Amino acid sequence: MDGVNQTTVMEFLLLGLTGQSDQEEVLFGLFLGMFMVTILGNLIIILAIGCDAHLHSPMYFFLANLSTVDISASSVIVPKMLVNHVMGSKSISYTECMVQIYFFITFSNMDGFLLSVMAYDRYVAICHPLHYTMIMRPRLCVLLVSISWVITNLHALLHTVLMVRLTFCSQNAVRHFFCDPYPILKLSCSDTFINDLMVFTVGGVIFLTPFTCIVVSYIYIFSNVLKLQSSRGMKKALSTCGSHLTVVSLFYGAILGIYMHPSSTYSVQDTVATVIFTVVTPMLNPFIYSLRNRDIKGALRKIILRFTSMDLFPQRHNDS
Repeated sequence: MDGVNQTTVMEFLLLGLTGQSDQEEVLFGLFLGMFMVTILGNLIIILAIGCDAHLHSPMYFFLANLSTVDISASSVIVPKMLVNHVMGSKSISYTECMVQIYFFITFSNMDGFLLSVMAYDRYVAICHPLHYTMIMRPRLCVLLVSISWVITNLHALLHTVLMVRLTFCSQNAVRHFFCDPYPILKLSCSDTFINDLMVFTVGGVIFLTPFTCIVVSYIYIFSNVLKLQSSRGMKKALSTCGSHLTVVSLFYGAILGIYMHPSSTYSVQDTVATVIFTVVTPMLNPFIYSLRNRDIKGALRKIILRFTSMDLFPQRHNDS
């Protein structure tokens, strides 16, 4: 806690992506629209899965959790930026910044772990279809998600505690729209060697473990698919993985380009790239999964028909 007492910076200034007021106006409208679409789209996915008994399976259980994490991740980052713009302020308190860092790390890593669990689910469904229900029991599904939450929270706590130990002097302007750990580390007047070391060791393990699970799962999946004699069976097997692979490519493609280098080399290009996995990917996930998934589209169609067929004026029938 000595690091906190030595901290002279009581707040940080979030300069946004451009730092120019006219461009920030455009970005405000863009981020507001994307945030609303993210919340609405993911809520619809959760509603569809919850209301349709046919979707009460491991695959959709994980998808509902992914939508929940996407809503949470966007809610940690975007609203503060929108409020600051409306209030004409760029400030975020030291405590708010540390809290934002904690939840940003938690939800970002949770995305990766859920994507790896979903890859394992697809592996079992395609490579061991006869044993799927026996392997992917509800207890195992809950256990996998629970372990993921524990690991990601402990990892976020580690980095947040190490961040709190640092001293921040006079410089407090962050060229970003939220408290990303890397640009915050660049502002510290303390030695950030331990922080960078933890990013490359513990952070590397947390990042590479789910990524490796995804790669290994798909190696087995594709090797199994190539053995299928029927082109129809091959197409059906690959179609169940298409949405997941698209999301994995967007998510890990952005992270690999941003965080797999020292914090001292963090640049404006990295700042722009963070928009992909913090704002764009959570917004696109519902569309990627619903547009390529017959079950989701069928569940959404049922919900729409249920609402449109509801009797809004029951008294008319009573009168008759």
